[in-house]
Amino acid sequence: MKNEAEIIDVPGASGDAEADASTRSRVARSILQYGPSTANELADRLHVTPAAIRRHLGVLVAIGHLSSRQQRVYGHRGRGRPSQVYELTEAGRSEFNQAYDGLALAALGYLDEIGGADAVHEFARRSASGVQARFEALRPRYDTPAEALVEALSDEGYVASLRPVGSGVQLCLYHCPISKVAREYPQLCQAEGDAFAALLGSHVQQLATIAHGDGVCTTHVPHHVDAPARPQPEVLAKGVR
Repeated sequence: MKNEAEIIDVPGASGDAEADASTRSRVARSILQYGPSTANELADRLHVTPAAIRRHLGVLVAIGHLSSRQQRVYGHRGRGRPSQVYELTEAGRSEFNQAYDGLALAALGYLDEIGGADAVHEFARRSASGVQARFEALRPRYDTPAEALVEALSDEGYVASLRPVGSGVQLCLYHCPISKVAREYPQLCQAEGDAFAALLGSHVQQLATIAHGDGVCTTHVPHHVDAPARPQPEVLAKGVR
């Protein structure tokens, strides 16, 4: 299999290798931000022809930064083959701000060795609470705490968004700077969920995580349900008469 240098440096090839590399970077970042995508979706987002997008996708797959699968179709499927969906591999994600994974794993391993599971849990809790200060500073600018949390998480290196669903919203993280570390220490994901619940004042449910091989970290935040008002004492008294 050819690597990227072999593909783009062939004499007489179309060309502008620097421009091609820039477009491939935009393709990878778009998938990072929006999650697994088809060639047509990427072409629409980046204003590049589908043919050119497919060429760049082929290079990214060849060098191991992307993988592809058939698009899942729910309900009735029309004629023709399902589209291919492209998503970042671990190697592709490693291009985005994950240079300190080895050091973090070594540090947590040492902490586990000298302090045990309780020390790792406490570290995870303190690490997850780091977004709180940014969240509190942003909260007055937004109508809902979930919107403020999205901004705070994005500032911390996560690529976050909200997706409305029938029973609430889904908090989606398309990039997780600690995914490699969290694969070895799932306490980090658990503490992250606990921190989201505390900041949002709501029960949340983690549905998927990048650390466990999913394309997107997804946390369900249900609609807030107000408790029924308790009758006042005088109302109760009238009912008894």
